[in-house]
Amino acid sequence: MEGFILSEYLDYPDERIALKPRETEYTPSDEGSESCDAKDGKERISRNLDENRERLVELMGYEESFDVLFREMTYGENRAAFLHLNAFTNDEILTEIITRLTYLGNDGYGAEGALKPESMQVFLERYIPLVSVTPETNMLKVVDAVLAGNTAFLMDGEDTALLLDVKVFPQRSPDEPSTEKVVRGSKDGFIETLVTNVALIRRRIRDPKLRMEIMSVSERTKTDVCMGYIKDIANPVLVEMIRDRIQDLQVDGVPLADKQLEEGIVGKGWNPFPLVRYTERPDVAASHLLEGHVVVLVDTSPSVMIIPTTFFDHVQHAEEHRQTPFVGTYLRWVRFLGIFVSLFILPLWFLFTLRPELLPEGLGYIGPDEKGQLPLLLQFIFAEVGVDLMRMAAVHTPTPIATAMGLVAAVLIGDIAVHTGLFINEVILYMAIAALGMFATPSYELGLANRMVRLVLLIAVALFEVPGFVVGTALIMLLLITQRTYGVPYFWPFIPFNGPGLMTTLFRRPFLSNKTRPSITKPLQYQKMPRQ
Repeated sequence: MEGFILSEYLDYPDERIALKPRETEYTPSDEGSESCDAKDGKERISRNLDENRERLVELMGYEESFDVLFREMTYGENRAAFLHLNAFTNDEILTEIITRLTYLGNDGYGAEGALKPESMQVFLERYIPLVSVTPETNMLKVVDAVLAGNTAFLMDGEDTALLLDVKVFPQRSPDEPSTEKVVRGSKDGFIETLVTNVALIRRRIRDPKLRMEIMSVSERTKTDVCMGYIKDIANPVLVEMIRDRIQDLQVDGVPLADKQLEEGIVGKGWNPFPLVRYTERPDVAASHLLEGHVVVLVDTSPSVMIIPTTFFDHVQHAEEHRQTPFVGTYLRWVRFLGIFVSLFILPLWFLFTLRPELLPEGLGYIGPDEKGQLPLLLQFIFAEVGVDLMRMAAVHTPTPIATAMGLVAAVLIGDIAVHTGLFINEVILYMAIAALGMFATPSYELGLANRMVRLVLLIAVALFEVPGFVVGTALIMLLLITQRTYGVPYFWPFIPFNGPGLMTTLFRRPFLSNKTRPSITKPLQYQKMPRQ
């Protein structure tokens, strides 16, 4: 990909990001320098099993960490050992391998019990009944593999270890995501195990062109990150760019998984709007892969990142595609209306309260009949904070108690606040409507961002009234219009305007009439279906 520029490929000249050529790992030859030989000597596995055991004390805390096991055995006249972590090992499979090796005769051994040069190869090909076995001569890579859950088989007199894939991780079943439920459709969702999440996508896309590239991120956590794309659909420049950003990320660790990785490879700073779409549904991830997007899966996270994304990707839901086109379009418009109302109903009502002369004829009833003891702006702020407190309390409270707590908070606190004169009825009413619109937003991150926008508009109206509302709205729109994610305009298809994309955004089109992929991803295959 050397020489390609993403902005030129995507026709957005204001964001020029040149791709650097990928670096290949250099393997020193036998005639290398002394420094290379010394480094290689420190990293290579020793032929002495006792030396390897002593090195493991320093490399991974053997004898200090109770879960690091070094199980020594004797086969024939030669000592061997299994190095593994107790919590990540499938005991039944490993016991079966050990049992099989105990029946080993003198095959692969000399007359005096000495190992033949090809003995480890004999173990690899004949005596270890396992599908995934990999030879490795680098001790540091062996340690990394063991920390990732593999088991290393070492033998005295051999400088090669066999990495046995007998790992098992604690995991839950693929239950339906709590934030993306549908009435019709599949009920399985991503979990915290990377291999299971990849299998859920593979189950839906049985395309040999589907690629799942694995990478390790950070120095200490060494988190497994998988980048998925369809090779003959996804933009190769986009794929290369995301790959390079993941590989170039130099951090100490990413214990919070996908969120920290997102900030590392997207770098949106203090921008409240989400530039990456998260999904916990395998069918949603598969649909975006078929449209030319790239998905990023992070081990220990039940969410998958979809790149690139636009503002309108965050307001679509799988339920729309589980109904007829007419009903799906209706549901989409209701959701659009709810999001619009959640953004502007409170600032507009507040503005009309401050400037009642702006109200058209017939709407003179809008506005409070009496004022509360607190200023309207404080009432709005306290109501916003109160809704957030109830939401956080519901998240951290067991479900049966949370239901009762929500009823108490909604009825008693709201009713008492009105009767005591602290709040007025209209504030509670419009705050409830705005909260419904926020909760109807499919993207949780976008819902929180819209709440911040609403607070900014309320403060702007309180300070500057009409100019504050106009300028505040214009600045927010300018932020959305100028924002880009991997060269893709965030407010597409409105700006830049794209007619077919706009129709697809506003209407849930019938499946057979949707024959093209979104042009914003610049897919290699624009046609979705064969021409008839």
